[in-house]
Amino acid sequence: MIVVKAEQLARTAHQGQFRKYTGEPYIVHPEAVANIVASVTDDPVMLAAAWLHDVVEDTNVTIDMIEAGFGPEIASVVADVTNITKKSDGNRQYRKGIERQHLAGASPKAKTVKLADILHNVPDIIRNDPGFARTYVAEKQAVLEVLIGGDERLYAAAKQMIDEFVRSC
Repeated sequence: MIVVKAEQLARTAHQGQFRKYTGEPYIVHPEAVANIVASVTDDPVMLAAAWLHDVVEDTNVTIDMIEAGFGPEIASVVADVTNITKKSDGNRQYRKGIERQHLAGASPKAKTVKLADILHNVPDIIRNDPGFARTYVAEKQAVLEVLIGGDERLYAAAKQMIDEFVRSC
């Protein structure tokens, strides 16, 4: 099954990586994103892409390798959620603007994976880095504007979570 194959690649590719704030093995994040996606769909393309959503950014795995191993549809979803900028491309605000435009053209499947990513990352940042959380949540609030078209339930949950944080500041 393609989802199991994606999980195996994610576990291998992220081996030895750890979450910044918690020190947990990094794989807890792709697993959580895959579980969030699984709460709204059983689409194997979306579930595989959820497992693989960070491998291109954070490991030596390339989109071409994803396409060769998983096909063009999964590779396309992963490419849609993969950051396309590097630090050398400009300051954070400029890069985040480019990333927003990239996500604006993403497929509904990719937007759903990105919503799941936000739902897992935002609480972690709020809990562990309250100072940076204001910047991070503002960036995700802007990203939400282009994620309409992803799963409506995940969109509503992400919007509520972000709105509650903004109101509490």
